[in-house]
Amino acid sequence: MKHIFTVLTVLFTVFNSTAQDANLQLLDLELANYQYPYEVSTLDLKIQNQDLKMAYMDVKPDNFNGKSIVLLHGKNFNGAYWKTTIDALIKVGYRVIVPDQIGFGKSSKPHHFQYTFQQLAQNTKTLLDTLNITKTAVLGHSMGGMLATRFALMYPSTTEKLILENPIGLEDWKLKVPYKPVEWWYENELKSSYEGIKKYQLVNYYDNKWKPEYDQWVNLLAGWTLNSDYKTIAWNAALTYDMIFTQPVVYEFKNITAPTLLIIGTRDRTALGKPLVSAEISKTMGLYDTLGKQTQKSIPGAQLVELQDVGHLPHIEVFSDFIKPLISFLK
Repeated sequence: MKHIFTVLTVLFTVFNSTAQDANLQLLDLELANYQYPYEVSTLDLKIQNQDLKMAYMDVKPDNFNGKSIVLLHGKNFNGAYWKTTIDALIKVGYRVIVPDQIGFGKSSKPHHFQYTFQQLAQNTKTLLDTLNITKTAVLGHSMGGMLATRFALMYPSTTEKLILENPIGLEDWKLKVPYKPVEWWYENELKSSYEGIKKYQLVNYYDNKWKPEYDQWVNLLAGWTLNSDYKTIAWNAALTYDMIFTQPVVYEFKNITAPTLLIIGTRDRTALGKPLVSAEISKTMGLYDTLGKQTQKSIPGAQLVELQDVGHLPHIEVFSDFIKPLISFLK
Protein backbone atom coordinates (compact mmCIF):
# COMPACT_ATOMS: atom_id res chain seq x y z
CA MET A 1 0.00 0.00 0.00
CA LYS A 2 2.82 2.36 0.91
CA HIS A 3 4.52 1.55 -2.42
CA ILE A 4 1.33 2.30 -4.37
CA PHE A 5 0.91 5.60 -2.52
CA THR A 6 4.49 6.59 -3.35
CA VAL A 7 4.00 5.78 -7.05
CA LEU A 8 0.75 7.75 -7.17
CA THR A 9 2.45 10.71 -5.49
CA VAL A 10 5.26 10.67 -8.06
CA LEU A 11 2.78 10.37 -10.94
CA PHE A 12 0.71 13.26 -9.58
CA THR A 13 3.83 15.42 -9.24
CA VAL A 14 4.94 14.65 -12.79
CA PHE A 15 1.43 15.26 -14.16
CA ASN A 16 1.13 18.51 -12.23
CA SER A 17 4.51 19.67 -13.50
CA THR A 18 3.68 18.76 -17.09
CA ALA A 19 0.31 20.47 -16.85
CA GLN A 20 1.91 23.60 -15.48
CA ASP A 21 4.55 23.60 -18.23
CA ALA A 22 1.77 23.22 -20.79
CA ASN A 23 0.08 26.33 -19.41
CA LEU A 24 3.25 28.40 -19.61
CA GLN A 25 3.52 30.94 -22.40
CA LEU A 26 6.85 31.01 -24.23
CA LEU A 27 8.06 34.58 -23.87
CA ASP A 28 10.06 36.67 -26.29
CA LEU A 29 13.42 37.97 -24.98
CA GLU A 30 12.00 41.48 -24.79
CA LEU A 31 8.49 40.39 -23.75
CA ALA A 32 6.97 41.52 -27.04
CA ASN A 33 4.14 39.02 -26.49
CA TYR A 34 3.45 40.17 -22.90
CA GLN A 35 1.24 43.20 -22.32
CA TYR A 36 2.18 45.77 -19.67
CA PRO A 37 -0.54 47.65 -17.75
CA TYR A 38 0.25 50.94 -19.51
CA GLU A 39 1.70 52.01 -22.85
CA VAL A 40 5.39 51.22 -23.22
CA SER A 41 7.85 53.55 -24.94
CA THR A 42 11.55 53.01 -25.65
CA LEU A 43 14.62 55.18 -25.26
CA ASP A 44 17.57 54.61 -27.60
CA LEU A 45 20.85 54.40 -25.71
CA LYS A 46 24.34 54.36 -27.17
CA ILE A 47 26.38 52.88 -24.34
CA GLN A 48 29.40 50.57 -24.10
CA ASN A 49 29.73 50.64 -27.91
CA GLN A 50 26.25 49.23 -28.35
CA ASP A 51 22.89 50.46 -29.55
CA LEU A 52 20.42 49.42 -26.86
CA LYS A 53 16.80 50.16 -26.06
CA MET A 54 15.45 50.99 -22.62
CA ALA A 55 11.71 50.36 -22.23
CA TYR A 56 9.63 52.47 -19.89
CA MET A 57 6.13 53.51 -18.95
CA ASP A 58 5.41 57.21 -18.47
CA VAL A 59 1.96 57.53 -16.92
CA LYS A 60 0.53 61.04 -16.64
CA PRO A 61 -2.53 61.69 -14.47
CA ASP A 62 -5.40 63.97 -15.42
CA ASN A 63 -5.06 65.76 -12.07
CA PHE A 64 -1.28 66.28 -12.29
CA ASN A 65 0.05 67.83 -9.07
CA GLY A 66 3.39 68.84 -10.60
CA LYS A 67 5.27 65.98 -8.90
CA SER A 68 6.89 62.89 -10.37
CA ILE A 69 8.09 59.56 -9.03
CA VAL A 70 10.33 56.90 -10.56
CA LEU A 71 9.67 53.24 -9.69
CA LEU A 72 12.68 50.91 -9.90
CA HIS A 73 12.03 47.17 -10.11
CA GLY A 74 13.80 44.28 -8.40
CA LYS A 75 16.04 41.65 -10.00
CA ASN A 76 13.38 38.99 -10.52
CA PHE A 77 10.79 41.45 -11.82
CA ASN A 78 10.08 44.23 -14.29
CA GLY A 79 7.94 47.34 -14.48
CA ALA A 80 4.67 45.42 -14.85
CA TYR A 81 4.51 44.45 -11.17
CA TRP A 82 4.07 48.10 -10.20
CA LYS A 83 0.54 48.28 -11.68
CA THR A 84 -1.42 48.78 -8.45
CA THR A 85 1.22 51.23 -7.20
CA ILE A 86 0.99 53.24 -10.43
CA ASP A 87 -2.81 53.27 -10.22
CA ALA A 88 -2.74 54.62 -6.66
CA LEU A 89 -0.09 57.26 -7.39
CA ILE A 90 -1.75 58.71 -10.50
CA LYS A 91 -5.01 58.84 -8.55
CA VAL A 92 -3.42 61.40 -6.22
CA GLY A 93 -1.82 63.33 -9.08
CA TYR A 94 1.69 61.94 -9.51
CA ARG A 95 3.35 61.43 -12.86
CA VAL A 96 4.86 57.94 -12.68
CA ILE A 97 7.91 56.81 -14.68
CA VAL A 98 8.63 53.09 -14.64
CA PRO A 99 11.74 51.95 -16.53
CA ASP A 100 12.84 48.43 -17.29
CA GLN A 101 16.58 48.48 -16.74
CA ILE A 102 18.85 47.16 -19.49
CA GLY A 103 18.82 43.36 -19.22
CA PHE A 104 15.30 43.27 -17.76
CA GLY A 105 11.70 43.18 -18.92
CA LYS A 106 11.12 44.73 -22.32
CA SER A 107 14.56 46.35 -22.52
CA SER A 108 17.53 45.07 -24.53
CA LYS A 109 19.35 41.93 -23.41
CA PRO A 110 22.94 42.53 -24.53
CA HIS A 111 25.31 39.63 -25.10
CA HIS A 112 28.11 41.58 -23.42
CA PHE A 113 27.66 44.33 -20.86
CA GLN A 114 29.51 45.64 -17.83
CA TYR A 115 26.72 45.96 -15.31
CA THR A 116 27.24 48.58 -12.61
CA PHE A 117 24.71 50.42 -10.51
CA GLN A 118 26.38 53.61 -11.72
CA GLN A 119 25.64 52.70 -15.34
CA LEU A 120 22.01 51.83 -14.58
CA ALA A 121 21.61 55.05 -12.59
CA GLN A 122 23.07 57.04 -15.47
CA ASN A 123 20.69 55.34 -17.92
CA THR A 124 17.79 56.30 -15.65
CA LYS A 125 19.03 59.89 -15.46
CA THR A 126 19.28 60.01 -19.26
CA LEU A 127 15.65 58.89 -19.44
CA LEU A 128 14.58 61.62 -17.02
CA ASP A 129 16.55 64.22 -18.98
CA THR A 130 14.81 63.09 -22.16
CA LEU A 131 11.44 63.53 -20.43
CA ASN A 132 12.51 66.96 -19.10
CA ILE A 133 12.12 65.85 -15.48
CA THR A 134 14.59 67.72 -13.29
CA LYS A 135 13.32 66.65 -9.86
CA THR A 136 11.58 63.49 -8.78
CA ALA A 137 10.95 61.09 -5.94
CA VAL A 138 12.62 57.69 -6.41
CA LEU A 139 11.21 54.40 -5.12
CA GLY A 140 13.25 51.21 -5.36
CA HIS A 141 12.30 47.67 -4.41
CA SER A 142 14.78 44.83 -3.78
CA MET A 143 17.67 45.28 -6.28
CA GLY A 144 15.90 48.49 -7.29
CA GLY A 145 16.59 49.72 -3.76
CA MET A 146 20.33 49.40 -4.36
CA LEU A 147 19.91 51.24 -7.66
CA ALA A 148 17.72 53.95 -6.08
CA THR A 149 20.38 54.47 -3.41
CA ARG A 150 23.10 54.80 -6.04
CA PHE A 151 20.90 57.21 -8.02
CA ALA A 152 20.32 59.38 -4.94
CA LEU A 153 24.07 59.45 -4.24
CA MET A 154 24.97 60.35 -7.83
CA TYR A 155 22.14 62.83 -8.42
CA PRO A 156 21.21 64.41 -5.08
CA SER A 157 19.79 67.56 -6.69
CA THR A 158 17.42 65.45 -8.80
CA THR A 159 16.26 63.20 -5.96
CA GLU A 160 13.53 64.99 -4.00
CA LYS A 161 12.66 61.96 -1.87
CA LEU A 162 13.96 58.42 -1.61
CA ILE A 163 11.83 55.41 -0.74
CA LEU A 164 13.36 51.97 -0.20
CA GLU A 165 10.99 48.98 -0.10
CA ASN A 166 12.69 45.88 1.25
CA PRO A 167 15.92 46.76 -0.55
CA ILE A 168 18.61 44.16 -0.79
CA GLY A 169 22.16 45.21 0.01
CA LEU A 170 21.49 46.27 3.59
CA GLU A 171 24.48 44.09 4.49
CA ASP A 172 27.72 43.20 2.73
CA TRP A 173 27.42 39.53 1.79
CA LYS A 174 31.07 39.41 0.71
CA LEU A 175 31.98 39.29 4.38
CA LYS A 176 30.26 35.91 4.77
CA VAL A 177 29.80 34.37 1.33
CA PRO A 178 32.65 33.03 -0.86
CA TYR A 179 32.94 34.69 -4.26
CA LYS A 180 31.67 32.79 -7.26
CA PRO A 181 32.55 33.81 -10.83
CA VAL A 182 29.98 34.87 -13.39
CA GLU A 183 30.20 31.46 -15.03
CA TRP A 184 28.96 29.82 -11.83
CA TRP A 185 25.90 32.07 -11.69
CA TYR A 186 25.32 31.43 -15.39
CA GLU A 187 25.31 27.64 -14.99
CA ASN A 188 22.96 28.06 -12.03
CA GLU A 189 20.55 30.17 -14.09
CA LEU A 190 20.53 27.60 -16.90
CA LYS A 191 18.95 25.15 -14.44
CA SER A 192 15.96 27.44 -13.83
CA SER A 193 12.50 25.88 -14.12
CA TYR A 194 8.94 26.73 -13.18
CA GLU A 195 9.15 24.50 -10.10
CA GLY A 196 12.46 25.97 -8.95
CA ILE A 197 11.38 29.57 -9.46
CA LYS A 198 8.10 29.03 -7.62
CA LYS A 199 9.79 27.22 -4.74
CA TYR A 200 12.28 30.05 -4.31
CA GLN A 201 9.55 32.69 -4.26
CA LEU A 202 7.29 30.60 -2.03
CA VAL A 203 9.98 30.14 0.62
CA ASN A 204 11.81 33.46 0.39
CA TYR A 205 9.03 35.89 -0.49
CA TYR A 206 5.79 34.52 0.93
CA ASP A 207 6.70 32.33 3.91
CA ASN A 208 5.15 29.24 2.25
CA LYS A 209 1.77 31.00 1.89
CA TRP A 210 0.89 31.08 -1.82
CA LYS A 211 -1.91 33.01 -3.50
CA PRO A 212 -3.05 32.52 -7.12
CA GLU A 213 -2.18 36.13 -7.99
CA TYR A 214 1.50 35.36 -7.37
CA ASP A 215 1.54 32.92 -10.31
CA GLN A 216 1.99 35.66 -12.90
CA TRP A 217 5.39 36.68 -11.50
CA VAL A 218 6.60 33.08 -11.65
CA ASN A 219 5.24 32.65 -15.19
CA LEU A 220 7.13 35.71 -16.41
CA LEU A 221 10.47 34.21 -15.43
CA ALA A 222 9.57 30.61 -16.29
CA GLY A 223 8.22 31.62 -19.72
CA TRP A 224 11.69 32.80 -20.68
CA THR A 225 13.17 29.37 -19.91
CA LEU A 226 11.11 27.96 -22.81
CA ASN A 227 12.79 30.32 -25.28
CA SER A 228 15.57 28.86 -27.45
CA ASP A 229 17.59 32.02 -26.69
CA TYR A 230 17.23 31.61 -22.93
CA LYS A 231 21.02 31.51 -22.63
CA THR A 232 21.02 35.26 -23.30
CA ILE A 233 18.64 35.83 -20.39
CA ALA A 234 20.70 33.55 -18.15
CA TRP A 235 23.93 35.36 -19.03
CA ASN A 236 22.47 38.77 -18.23
CA ALA A 237 21.09 37.39 -14.96
CA ALA A 238 24.54 36.09 -14.05
CA LEU A 239 26.13 39.46 -14.77
CA THR A 240 23.60 41.25 -12.58
CA TYR A 241 24.16 38.77 -9.75
CA ASP A 242 27.85 39.66 -9.90
CA MET A 243 26.96 43.37 -9.84
CA ILE A 244 24.78 42.96 -6.77
CA PHE A 245 27.36 40.86 -4.93
CA THR A 246 30.41 43.01 -5.65
CA GLN A 247 28.95 46.54 -5.47
CA PRO A 248 27.47 47.09 -1.98
CA VAL A 249 25.90 50.45 -1.15
CA VAL A 250 25.60 49.77 2.59
CA TYR A 251 28.76 51.75 3.39
CA GLU A 252 27.40 54.90 1.74
CA PHE A 253 23.99 55.19 3.40
CA LYS A 254 25.46 57.91 5.64
CA ASN A 255 25.97 60.10 2.57
CA ILE A 256 22.33 60.17 1.47
CA THR A 257 20.90 63.69 1.69
CA ALA A 258 17.37 63.15 0.35
CA PRO A 259 14.51 62.65 2.83
CA THR A 260 14.24 58.86 3.05
CA LEU A 261 11.51 56.39 3.92
CA LEU A 262 12.18 52.71 4.56
CA ILE A 263 9.21 50.36 4.13
CA ILE A 264 10.29 47.00 5.49
CA GLY A 265 8.44 43.70 5.62
CA THR A 266 10.06 42.21 8.71
CA ARG A 267 9.48 38.56 7.75
CA ASP A 268 11.80 38.95 4.76
CA ARG A 269 14.95 36.81 4.82
CA THR A 270 16.29 37.53 1.33
CA ALA A 271 20.08 37.42 1.06
CA LEU A 272 22.43 36.58 -1.78
CA GLY A 273 24.55 33.46 -1.42
CA LYS A 274 22.78 31.60 1.39
CA PRO A 275 23.25 28.20 -0.32
CA LEU A 276 27.02 28.82 -0.34
CA VAL A 277 27.41 29.04 3.44
CA SER A 278 26.67 26.81 6.41
CA ALA A 279 23.20 26.68 7.93
CA GLU A 280 24.59 28.45 10.99
CA ILE A 281 25.88 31.40 8.95
CA SER A 282 22.81 31.43 6.72
CA LYS A 283 20.62 32.08 9.76
CA THR A 284 22.47 35.36 10.35
CA MET A 285 21.74 36.74 6.86
CA GLY A 286 18.77 38.70 5.57
CA LEU A 287 17.28 39.48 8.97
CA TYR A 288 15.09 42.38 7.89
CA ASP A 289 13.53 42.87 11.31
CA THR A 290 17.03 43.92 12.40
CA LEU A 291 18.40 45.32 9.13
CA GLY A 292 15.60 47.86 8.77
CA LYS A 293 16.41 49.43 12.13
CA GLN A 294 20.14 49.42 11.42
CA THR A 295 19.62 51.12 8.06
CA GLN A 296 17.36 53.76 9.56
CA LYS A 297 20.20 54.70 11.91
CA SER A 298 22.67 54.83 9.01
CA ILE A 299 20.65 57.18 6.77
CA PRO A 300 20.42 60.70 8.23
CA GLY A 301 16.85 61.49 9.30
CA ALA A 302 15.38 58.35 7.72
CA GLN A 303 11.86 57.25 8.60
CA LEU A 304 11.06 53.57 9.09
CA VAL A 305 7.76 51.78 8.59
CA GLU A 306 7.92 48.13 9.64
CA LEU A 307 5.23 45.79 8.34
CA GLN A 308 5.00 42.86 10.71
CA ASP A 309 4.68 39.33 9.29
CA VAL A 310 5.20 40.63 5.74
CA GLY A 311 7.85 39.33 3.36
CA HIS A 312 9.93 40.66 0.49
CA LEU A 313 7.11 42.24 -1.56
CA PRO A 314 4.91 44.49 0.56
CA HIS A 315 3.39 46.19 -2.50
CA ILE A 316 2.21 42.76 -3.72
CA GLU A 317 1.50 41.00 -0.43
CA VAL A 318 -0.16 43.81 1.59
CA PHE A 319 -0.75 46.65 -0.85
CA SER A 320 -2.94 48.82 1.39
CA ASP A 321 -0.39 48.68 4.22
CA PHE A 322 2.32 49.65 1.74
CA ILE A 323 0.64 52.47 -0.15
CA LYS A 324 -0.67 54.45 2.85
CA PRO A 325 2.73 55.34 4.34
CA LEU A 326 4.15 55.87 0.84
CA ILE A 327 1.56 58.48 -0.15
CA SER A 328 1.73 60.10 3.28
CA PHE A 329 5.52 60.45 2.96
CA LEU A 330 5.28 61.86 -0.57
CA LYS A 331 2.81 64.52 0.55
